[in-house]
Amino acid sequence: MATREQSLTEIRRDLHRYPEEGWTEFRTTALVAEELDERGFDLHLGPDAVDPEERLGVPDEERLDAALERARELGSPEEYLERMEGVTGLVAVKRYGDGPVVSVRVDMDALARDEAEDDDHRPAREGFASEHPGEMHACGHDGHTAIGLGIARELDEHGGFDGTLKLFFQPAEEGGRGGKPMSETTHLDDVDHMLALHLGLGEETGTVVAGYDRPLSNAKLDVTFHGEPAHAGGQPHAGRNAAQVLGAAIQNLYAIPRHGDGKTRVNVGQVRSPNAQNVISERAEFRIEVRGETADLNEYMLGKARTVVEHAAGMHECEHETSLYGKTTTFECDESMVDAVSEAAEGVDSVTDVKRRKEFGGSEDASYLIRRVQENGGDATYVGVGASNVAGHHTAYFDIDEDALEVGVDVTCETIRSL
Repeated sequence: MATREQSLTEIRRDLHRYPEEGWTEFRTTALVAEELDERGFDLHLGPDAVDPEERLGVPDEERLDAALERARELGSPEEYLERMEGVTGLVAVKRYGDGPVVSVRVDMDALARDEAEDDDHRPAREGFASEHPGEMHACGHDGHTAIGLGIARELDEHGGFDGTLKLFFQPAEEGGRGGKPMSETTHLDDVDHMLALHLGLGEETGTVVAGYDRPLSNAKLDVTFHGEPAHAGGQPHAGRNAAQVLGAAIQNLYAIPRHGDGKTRVNVGQVRSPNAQNVISERAEFRIEVRGETADLNEYMLGKARTVVEHAAGMHECEHETSLYGKTTTFECDESMVDAVSEAAEGVDSVTDVKRRKEFGGSEDASYLIRRVQENGGDATYVGVGASNVAGHHTAYFDIDEDALEVGVDVTCETIRSL
């Protein structure tokens, strides 16, 4: 299915209908690659777009194979599926002139959640709600991907700009899994300016935030406890209770002292112990999330969490194993880029309000790409494009005002031309 004949709204709705979780965005990546290939972009796919060894929270091979086969069944162009070599992600490059290298980062992945099915939800009412159970575009990444293609179209069809464009279509933003492996490639080495984009975030359509600052650093840790089963009635003394370890760990994770130097957070989710009620639990698992206002504070929380897990297991004579599921860092937008976006947005007719800076509040793995550009001497910003969300991000009723797609394209392209 070619996208060139589709409007941005049609592309967004198509992606919304067929969402793909992090590291399974095979169809999305292939469709974007197909159009950009036709437009003469140099394509870096899969292992050429991210460092496969740096990936976090990667699904197992069975899950990846099933997602790839699903993409094939949905008619994804085979040429690009093969070039991915089982790894999603795309960096597309086109040289329009001799000026600076400008990059734009958009993310592609969906969330692991079900979508509302009643007529109060517009995607369900108008026939483009998710057809993949347990997956939903509940954060606007379908719109981000459409904006990325819209930027390519606008520059390609209206004279480009005096410079080189690099489009980063990043996989696995949810959970903070894809930004770091994309930042570990050489694609950012020559970038002079970077813009990362996000729709919504509580702002109305027509509002542009030129720089979202200081997202919280974040880390997610998967933990499994291994005990010894026994009959809970006949031999309660013979087992080693993994569920008991889990309970002790949860209680003490929330007791980690908050740090005096800034904001710190901890949360526990996805608790699971798949044991019968009359059997001493032999296995229990959960995911911990910590955050810190700075990278150092995040490391403080992560270190304390690891200590709690280790000693809870030791106290109940159980083994444990941990793996890092995802991680982000923090950043501050460069004043030069905030100026450029603000001035460009003021000249876009569909923009009604420009806010120079806001604090982000959550976490975002574009942080690794932004920090890499800044460390190399470039400048960067994280731009918010209001989309009049009818429900909160990550909820079953999330939706965007599709007029915001063109706002995002126009503001970004005007900023690029000004640079």
